[in-house]
Amino acid sequence: MKIAIFGGTFDPIHSGHMQAAKAAIQRFHLNKVLFVPTGCPPHKTSNGLTDYHHRFAMVALACAEDPRFVPSTLESPDLHPGPHYSIDTVRRVKHMLRPGDRLYFLIGLDALLDLHHWKQFRHLLDLTDFIVVSRPGFEIGEVERALPGPMLGRIRRKNSHQIRLRRTTVYILPHVEVPVASTDLRRAIQQHHDITGLVPPPVEQYILKEGLYRSATQIHGGK
Repeated sequence: MKIAIFGGTFDPIHSGHMQAAKAAIQRFHLNKVLFVPTGCPPHKTSNGLTDYHHRFAMVALACAEDPRFVPSTLESPDLHPGPHYSIDTVRRVKHMLRPGDRLYFLIGLDALLDLHHWKQFRHLLDLTDFIVVSRPGFEIGEVERALPGPMLGRIRRKNSHQIRLRRTTVYILPHVEVPVASTDLRRAIQQHHDITGLVPPPVEQYILKEGLYRSATQIHGGK
């Protein structure tokens, strides 16, 4: 079985997230994508971040459209007190895998370029393959430059969409159209703009029902 971890604040989860997951499933024949909303992101302030139970509820609603999408509580602050680090989440998932299963970590290009700030990032690169969602104008050299120090000596470029490391592979997923950034989406909601098509319909209904993102303090919450 091929499983991808897709983490983020998902504040809120939007159509760009869903399109990235669908593209990864199609390209890499994934059986499951675990959507993991983080409870306590270590590199972001919690000020303005929507409560976890709301973000998880929206993820669960979005995942209902495809049985291969699985909402996960791996970073729930109630079950696993934070801060939450990707290295710990990957380790938990790997302990649950069966022999022959293959694990991927689905990540946006901007997040990958910041990977050197992550906890034990070199070890993380040894634990799981990466699927990187690229953007217009992307060059594979950007990924290579995001792997500094000893990792550079391990790189073996196979082609323009794949970098082979010592134990794992970094795969490049061709650009997925992202209709809006989360910050812009929250601002649009706060200003009462129409968000039809920018989030899955059940998520839009939940946002309206719960009155989320009406406060200006929530605009700069999370991605």
